[in-house]
Amino acid sequence: MRVTRVQAAENRQNVINVASRLFRERGFDGIGLKDLMEAAGLTQGAFYKQFASKEDLAVEASNRALESASLRWSDAAAQNPDDPLGAVIAFYLSADHRGERMDGCPIVALGSDAARQGPGVKAAFETGIKAHLEVLGRFLAGSGGEESRGKAMAILATMIGAITLSRVVNDPDLAQALLDAAAEQVRDAAGA
Repeated sequence: MRVTRVQAAENRQNVINVASRLFRERGFDGIGLKDLMEAAGLTQGAFYKQFASKEDLAVEASNRALESASLRWSDAAAQNPDDPLGAVIAFYLSADHRGERMDGCPIVALGSDAARQGPGVKAAFETGIKAHLEVLGRFLAGSGGEESRGKAMAILATMIGAITLSRVVNDPDLAQALLDAAAEQVRDAAGA
């Protein structure tokens, strides 16, 4: 049975969405094409009609995950326009976000994997990181320029590090303490 162009485009978007979530859960090398395509409700043979390689899909899935993460930050901020940074901190440095393996921060979930990927995946992450920095920069009080950019970088690194560390420990109290300490440091850094 032939697939229409519209259906093929929908299938492609579905595969990208599924890969975006499964890569965050299992890593780029933690799932094979057969299982990935099965999760998308398609056959492995359909993969090569849509993508040149698994790396091609990794780039597309990384872009999708990073765009989604940036939108979540913007949505959190929009819900509290009086304190947009506080809203992002509350959302990002939460136990709920810590537990979101498939839908959580792709930088946390895939950062070390992305460092071992090709230039396309690294470019997707670089673009996503710059988007996060831009969002943070808008929230920071101050003169702008290099000072605000430096603060945004320190805040992003602190938040990503806190989520990462909180995910790798077994002790739930320690995990929460890491998130709480990071939230306090981020608030201090933003106010300074």
